[in-house]
Amino acid sequence: MDVFQTMRFFTAVAQSGSFTAAAQLLDTTTTNVSKAVSSLEARLRTRLINRTTRRLALTEAGARYLQRCEKILEELREAEEEAGTAQVNPVGRLKIHSMSAIGNHYVIDAIAKYRETHPSVLFDLTLSNRLPDLLEEGYDMSIVLARDLPDSGFIAQRLGITYSILCASPAYLKKRGIPDTPASLAAHDCLRLVNTPMPVEHWVFEGPEGTQTISTPTSPFQINTADAMTVALTHGMGIGIQPVASAVDGLKMGSLVRVLPQYQFEELSLFAIYPSRKFVDAKIKTWVEFLKDYIPGLLAADEKVACSSKKLKPSK
Repeated sequence: MDVFQTMRFFTAVAQSGSFTAAAQLLDTTTTNVSKAVSSLEARLRTRLINRTTRRLALTEAGARYLQRCEKILEELREAEEEAGTAQVNPVGRLKIHSMSAIGNHYVIDAIAKYRETHPSVLFDLTLSNRLPDLLEEGYDMSIVLARDLPDSGFIAQRLGITYSILCASPAYLKKRGIPDTPASLAAHDCLRLVNTPMPVEHWVFEGPEGTQTISTPTSPFQINTADAMTVALTHGMGIGIQPVASAVDGLKMGSLVRVLPQYQFEELSLFAIYPSRKFVDAKIKTWVEFLKDYIPGLLAADEKVACSSKKLKPSK
């Protein structure tokens, strides 16, 4: 019999005043109750209850032990209730990882909207372009862009599809001209975005003639986050790959222009990944369902901007 069970038996005897009454409360036999209390006393090497043929009385040690047991059992009961309601009520803290551009442009927005109806859920959000070890690093979820996912045993929910485009500032294009084919990028300063799902050795375009692949142009500048790339492009440093999410604000304001608008880079899926569990907390369950409803609308709105942005005529 485990320690909590013997504590329950002892507490029932002390509160009810008899082994028989305790047995009735616990739906067991008087013999089992007596053996449990004797076992507890033997383990503690202390008499907790003085027994006579007519009555029971707690020893001084027993009275002190009863106070501790009542407090511990009450905290245990509350902990069990809290753990049980975690399957029903969204409450507590979610530790989330997201790739940087997705986090800045979609996840923070989604968190703000989600918390309007679930204010008891708190968030710790980490942005980086690597795929973390969820179990080792203690994340409840990772939101990532990928072509596909390795077999990890985790649950993966697809939230939508997006892609990247080429962008530059109007000032750069006015100075250097506007390319009209992927091959003509060789005459331009092409900035490289590294540490992302995009290939490093080649740029693979999807366009009117199907798939076209060019060697990654020699780059005078490379950087590891899409939002930092936005700053470099806005400053006229060259032409670079931008996830639609990172390009949208610049396209709206006119500080960026889409280059080769008839082309895009390979589509990538947006996934929410979380450890496979038999019992999923309500906060994780409701958060995932919210993302599945909310994120596709954001992706569609941004794609509309990317497809309708101002298009400049190529240089002759």
